[in-house]
Amino acid sequence: MMDWLEVHRGDAPLIVSFPHTGTELPTAVAARLISPWLARKDADWWIERLYDFAPGLGATTVRTAISRTVIDVNRDPSGASLYPGQATTGLCPTTTFDGEPLYRAGEPDAAEIARRRAAYFEPYHAALAGEVERLRAIHPKVVLYEAHAIRSAIPRLFEGELPNFNVGTNSGASCDPALTAAVEAACDASPFGRVTDGRFKGGWTTRHYGRPGDGVHAIQMELACRGYMDEPEGLATPLTWPTPYEDARAAPMRAALTNVLQACLEFARC
Repeated sequence: MMDWLEVHRGDAPLIVSFPHTGTELPTAVAARLISPWLARKDADWWIERLYDFAPGLGATTVRTAISRTVIDVNRDPSGASLYPGQATTGLCPTTTFDGEPLYRAGEPDAAEIARRRAAYFEPYHAALAGEVERLRAIHPKVVLYEAHAIRSAIPRLFEGELPNFNVGTNSGASCDPALTAAVEAACDASPFGRVTDGRFKGGWTTRHYGRPGDGVHAIQMELACRGYMDEPEGLATPLTWPTPYEDARAAPMRAALTNVLQACLEFARC
């Protein structure tokens, strides 16, 4: 296995994917960037720690340590926008979520994007597809759970403040309604707010792998970061973001997410 690609295999009918927790910047890419902090600013901070209980439930986990600035493995590899008409970032982002440029000069051209696809995108999805196939061989149903997080307020991307739980099912196409209902119930039993198929309906992974008729049910969970870590007031700066991960601060969200993943398992096993 490549040193930037982490796969923990379990035998339960649940895969938890971590496409945006990576912060590694290959030297050749880092040399062209304005700053490492900007390149890491939009990582899904501490999400792999927040869900580190998942292997104990028997879940398989797949994670890339490469920063999404290098290549976003949750975007359409063709470069097509997942949210036409809305602000977003692409396969090889050139700006942050806030619209700040990432490159001093020499933004990735078609050849460089193809190189990054071959080096990082394709191996990540080969691993993910392989785990889906392995678990489908032993379970009638498998849940692919996409674990994400984002700052609660990013005016360029959405108005106001996001709910704590943002469930994405590609408007119901990526999973059975019973899975959606089970996840919603687990969220709604917690002290945190929830919306389904709001601003975030699921990225490329959810849309690509979700085939309910074939027993593969994909669902995305986009957390507002304030649910498990402190967020700065106003714009994030190198001095204020990211804030540290603290076990006590994250405990209520971990408890809620444990119930969410258990709901996924109960759906897959019924």
